Amino acid sequence: MARRLITTDQRRARLGERHRLTLRTRTDDVAQIADDLIALHATDPATVYLSAAIRMPDPSIATIERALYDDRTVLRHHAMRRTIWVATPRFTQVTNAACTRKIATVERRQTLKYLSQTPGITDPEATLADATHTFLELVADQGPLSTRRVGIVAPELTFKVVAGSGKFTAEVGAHTRIGALAAFETKLIRTRQGGSWVSAEYEWELMDRWTDTDFTEPTTEDAMATLIEAWLDRFGPGTERDLTWWAGSTKTTVRKALAQIEAVEVDLDNGEVGWVNANDPLIVGEAGLATSVEPWVALVPSLDPTVMGWKDRGWYLKDAYVGKVFDRNGNAGPTIWADGRVVGGWAQRPDGTLARELFEPLTSSQMSALDVEVDRVQSLIGETRFRVRYPSPNTKELLGS
Repeated sequence: MARRLITTDQRRARLGERHRLTLRTRTDDVAQIADDLIALHATDPATVYLSAAIRMPDPSIATIERALYDDRTVLRHHAMRRTIWVATPRFTQVTNAACTRKIATVERRQTLKYLSQTPGITDPEATLADATHTFLELVADQGPLSTRRVGIVAPELTFKVVAGSGKFTAEVGAHTRIGALAAFETKLIRTRQGGSWVSAEYEWELMDRWTDTDFTEPTTEDAMATLIEAWLDRFGPGTERDLTWWAGSTKTTVRKALAQIEAVEVDLDNGEVGWVNANDPLIVGEAGLATSVEPWVALVPSLDPTVMGWKDRGWYLKDAYVGKVFDRNGNAGPTIWADGRVVGGWAQRPDGTLARELFEPLTSSQMSALDVEVDRVQSLIGETRFRVRYPSPNTKELLGS
């Protein structure tokens, strides 16, 4: 049987609704927003709030904080590609089993290596076990506590560890490494931020005191199948390269997951072979559902799941703009989107106003919609100032840096 063709226009047409970037699909349910994207990038603290807010009819920092810290309908945890994400408890469980367990094993091995090359440490295993016990007991007794506060209360945990290898070594406080490892291993979780929603300093709390999510389930293989199926439902079609990169996994693992969920191959109009779920509307005769959507414009923050969802980006980002939007490590800066494609970039100036650059002309209605979105984001940010942690070349140009 011949493979079904899915065109670039079809992919762009349904992106806005799938990712809640159209006016009609906005919601103030933060957990639903996270779920519809699988997870929100949280490496850059401001991204979580901006990614959620642009998808809300009534954007509110307080609403997002309530979901994170009071209702706890979303959790902050390491997952794909060692990145920190914010996801619902269900998807935190899935991504932990599919991705984080393996990462945690690597992190533990790396930490033991660093301890072994630190002068004065003769038993890295015992040192790590004792220091982790002290850290966890301290959080249990006095938490939530920031890493800085842990260092003040328990200075014995701040001994220097030699990290890196060869010429590229640096001394880091042991407590910073211990806290991060305990988070990878689901013993600790990052909770409230220090004083501001753009702060990168978090308070640690015991994971099992913060959430009743069971991190012993599911199996890694079943979790990866669930994760790949969810990605295809929200981001598909995608190539094997997209899936391998996004999940931070191997081709063998991704292929097993695709076979387990009985995913279907399709042709993409760039000549590549893509994958979709067997019930994808574009292959079961419901193509109209994917094309009759309203026009939309969005101001998307750096590292947003929509811009970071694929390794092969040519269908939504022209090759000429890749070097403007992404840095050398593949981190995307803030982007302007119109009807399923990147058309520009934006940045917050030191005075709080938003600078923007269009890579190509927009229609008058698109320009009007863009002005509305700029005002919405500007109003949300208010007097807060934030810096993009991984500024793209376009971001640097807009800020004159």
